[in-house]
Amino acid sequence: MKSDKFYINGQWVSPESEQKLQVINPATESEAGTVFAAGAADVDKAVSAAKSAAETWAATPLSERCAALGAMSKGLAEHADELARTITDEMGMPANICRGYQVEPPAMVIDNFVEIAQEFSFVTRNQTSVNLLEPVGVCALITPWNFPLTQSMLKLAPALAAGCTVVWKPSEETPLSATIFAEIVHQAGLPAGVFNMIHGEGSVAGDALAAHPSVRKVSLTGSTRAGISVATRAAESLKRVTLELGGKSANIICDDADLEAVVPAGVNKCFSNSGQACDAPSRMLVHRSQYDKALELAVAAAESLQVGDPCDSDTDLGPLVNEAQFRRVNDLIETGLREGARLLTGGPGRPDTLTTGYYAKPTVFADVANSMEIARQEIFGPVLCIIPYENDEEAIQIANDSPYGLAAYISTADDARAGRIAKRLQAGQVRINQAPFDITAPFGGYKMSGYGRELGDAGLSEYLEIKACMGLSI
Repeated sequence: MKSDKFYINGQWVSPESEQKLQVINPATESEAGTVFAAGAADVDKAVSAAKSAAETWAATPLSERCAALGAMSKGLAEHADELARTITDEMGMPANICRGYQVEPPAMVIDNFVEIAQEFSFVTRNQTSVNLLEPVGVCALITPWNFPLTQSMLKLAPALAAGCTVVWKPSEETPLSATIFAEIVHQAGLPAGVFNMIHGEGSVAGDALAAHPSVRKVSLTGSTRAGISVATRAAESLKRVTLELGGKSANIICDDADLEAVVPAGVNKCFSNSGQACDAPSRMLVHRSQYDKALELAVAAAESLQVGDPCDSDTDLGPLVNEAQFRRVNDLIETGLREGARLLTGGPGRPDTLTTGYYAKPTVFADVANSMEIARQEIFGPVLCIIPYENDEEAIQIANDSPYGLAAYISTADDARAGRIAKRLQAGQVRINQAPFDITAPFGGYKMSGYGRELGDAGLSEYLEIKACMGLSI
């Protein structure tokens, strides 16, 4: 697939830049497609289109904005198979789960924000005044490759529902599925300039969007390094910023938990999407009295996972997204060995049966000290660190001793105990006893995991300004 145009002001336009980006299939290491990379002139053209459309879109009735979002959700369903195949080629998620993990959730997010917007109070009252909640204006949306459409809809759906216009820069790793979605948006019939899409590198197009004086809000999901860069540039014009960044989430398994259920569940959650998830429970904390049994269960769970061609029906884990990520994961596995962590299974390099593709072995380390680099850095690969603890107090201390604070997990048979632990964890979201993900719950982090929230009422509020009007009667 070759995409030689950007979507700006309601039409496909040729870029000003002549730089091309190659999209590599991580399973075959061959070209999956090419796109152009936006430069400053392309960014300015897209932002100008969004700015021109901002006032009209803000004044468009909510019912019409929601109808457009509904058309996008319908379009996702109609193109589900094409999108799933493309995402498998771009970033390697196994085809047997790609539709359910990568294409159906974005439609659910859109539908949920339509419901939220229809029930949301855009006018609230104080004692003697009225608050008007109004769209922020032009929003730059910078999104990642690991869940390319879902993470994008967490931003796009509330922004459009709120009445904002947008410039979307999807990841340069997954631009092909984004191009398909842009055509879905075009078919949904939004007014020209409301939705704009450019491709490009974060260090060029992303930074230019963050610094552009006509952009009033930036929302980024990505690495902590990228978040710092965007926030720094956005600060020059005092933009509002939402950052959903990295994580090193702790999974506290209490001594009353059912080990045979929760340890394999923790391994599978950590290794989902080949470990490329910001909320992966990559530090498993196990009570010392159950430590040896937990290690056995973790190894069995890891070794049961089939790593291989994402097009094979029995594949559990596909490749990592690119060569750079493959090298980074392997370097950190080597670091763990040098630090003295005990390798239980996996290790550096590809699985023995694979000679091509950026595949990593499901790797489990035991006897990990929380001060080790593998326990402090977000590896973003199928690597689990298992850490023993003596009591709940020590588990909480270990969990919170991290630069990150995106998510945390607790397994216990005691609801009161779960509540006591959850209240003390420094994380934006806590999952107890494998509770299902709640699409209406705010998602975001503490500390170096970013600030702001996505999903739910909080996610919509991120795209609204509050205007207090005294003496106004509505």
